[in-house]
Amino acid sequence: MGKIIAIANQKGGVGKTTTAINLAASLAVLEKSVLIIDADPQANTTSGLNFSPDDEHRRTLYEVMIGRINIEDALIQTEIEKLHMIPSHINLVGAEIEMLDAENRESILKNALDSIRDNYDYIIIDCSPSLGLITVNSLTAADSVIIPVQPEFFALEGLGKLLQTIRLVQNGVNPSLTIEGFVVTMFDGRTKVHTQVVNELREHFKDLVFRTIIQRNIRLSEAPSHGKPIILYDIMSNGSTNYLNLAKELLERS
Repeated sequence: MGKIIAIANQKGGVGKTTTAINLAASLAVLEKSVLIIDADPQANTTSGLNFSPDDEHRRTLYEVMIGRINIEDALIQTEIEKLHMIPSHINLVGAEIEMLDAENRESILKNALDSIRDNYDYIIIDCSPSLGLITVNSLTAADSVIIPVQPEFFALEGLGKLLQTIRLVQNGVNPSLTIEGFVVTMFDGRTKVHTQVVNELREHFKDLVFRTIIQRNIRLSEAPSHGKPIILYDIMSNGSTNYLNLAKELLERS
């Protein structure tokens, strides 16, 4: 049975989508079968893997969430052999309203995934930077959560609301949900405050903080505009090395 991991942080700009894309791609390159789900109406994961989020003919997570299609019908093959994706579309914004009267509305994604999770070693869900019904669905479906954290003090302050939401999901619809770990992104070793924040994070959350740190890297920021994960865009870059190491560390933990 595949492990479902939500990549979540309600604060934007912390490397959430970058982590979802590149962790999924790295796991696939390491011979794991992976499905990445774009659960964000901004559809940055979709465009970051070279699919147009404006394609009106492509079936997306929106149609799955409102019950229009089966989840198998939304699967698409990416450039990496062992990596499949379920894309997103701006229409997903409206799904929250259309789901309001649905029975077990928090579990729609979980129930949809039941039919395909055995086909994958890992299912990675890129959550929206909000704590609405789609994100709650993602957390309800997930076995664990990876939380990307930018090493800035304001980023640390914003963790409280996310952790509160995770606790609410644990106390309600998904008691088995765990925190897989915190991953530090956009790290610049020349910046004193970055080192201080990492030390505080490790002091507070101990082994829940991944050893692997994602360094600030120009090639990593360029890759999405080319529709490629960093491992295909520049395998020799620090960004590629960082995410491969993160994938290996995740496999060790599993």
